[in-house]
Amino acid sequence: MIRPHSSHRLLDRVFQILFPGLLLLLLNGCASAGYYSQLVGGQLQLLQAREPIDQVIADPARDTQLKAYLAQARKARAFASDHLHLPDNQSYRLYADIGRPFVVWNVFATPEFSLAPLNHCFPIAGCVAYRGYYSQGAARGEAALQRLQGMDVAIGGVEAYSTLGWFNDPILSSMMHWGDERLATLIFHELAHQRFYVKDDTEFNESFATFVEQEGTRQWRASRGLAPDNGKQVRQRDQFIQLILDTRQRLEKLYTLPLSAEQMRQRKAAEFERLRADYVEMRDTQWAGDKRYDAWVYAPLNNARLLPFGLYDQWVPAFAALFKQEGGNWIAFYAVVEKLGKLPIEERKAALKVLAEPKTSAD
Repeated sequence: MIRPHSSHRLLDRVFQILFPGLLLLLLNGCASAGYYSQLVGGQLQLLQAREPIDQVIADPARDTQLKAYLAQARKARAFASDHLHLPDNQSYRLYADIGRPFVVWNVFATPEFSLAPLNHCFPIAGCVAYRGYYSQGAARGEAALQRLQGMDVAIGGVEAYSTLGWFNDPILSSMMHWGDERLATLIFHELAHQRFYVKDDTEFNESFATFVEQEGTRQWRASRGLAPDNGKQVRQRDQFIQLILDTRQRLEKLYTLPLSAEQMRQRKAAEFERLRADYVEMRDTQWAGDKRYDAWVYAPLNNARLLPFGLYDQWVPAFAALFKQEGGNWIAFYAVVEKLGKLPIEERKAALKVLAEPKTSAD
């Protein structure tokens, strides 16, 4: 049996052997070469920084707060496999100090008068609505190039991501400012991606992982004898997301109108001002002035900044209904999710829509 420490070292060596060949298969010119080279280099650096959590905790020279944090993470990781039936591997049983606030920076882009994202397709993950960079400077450079082409652009820092089981993903130093519970939710979410993933369907993948995260967290709290979360933050988040989705819907209708570019810009700006006004009213009348989303709302707004919203939540009610339908049995739930994932995308969306519809007492 290979010990965890030896196992991740072996994966590093495999990565070093295989990925130069993979890189050659992926490249299509200098721009692609530069982009894929930084992906390979960034992932390799991450793998080399890993060390077993048990080793960190046992080291008397390591920071006591870090060790306490990782000890809690270790418990959540065991719960994920033992109770949620998520993959039982070395992912999130390793730790990596990356020395920066984010592991990657994602660049989102849309046309000026469209909410259709500029998609990028990859052999493993399929097509996604962003490009990721391990360097903030490189992300800013890509954003500048897109702006020169007249695109709406946004950059978002990412504190963690999943390699979908290709490698043993570590807990990162970029997560160290999180509370214990948020780290647990991240572990549940990312392991759900390893449990099941469909290429080219971000809404399905993220909604599935978000449901596993939410239900897993509820069960994790119960297992420790904690009272159920009062849901205040979740309700505020859901209300805020709905505000964004309503704005997106109005913009989508606006962009179909036969207006001049100048008229379209004025109407577009008015919609973003309406978003801010609606937010302030909701914040002050329903949230007792809680300003948790102020920084986001008062930063410059454009189409690209709206892209991530809805991707993580659209089908959560459908997965919740499916979990209830399967009697709260995780294994049975995953089996049906896998069947859904094998359907053609339009049939899959139709099935999820039926699941998400509120059931009447007659049903």
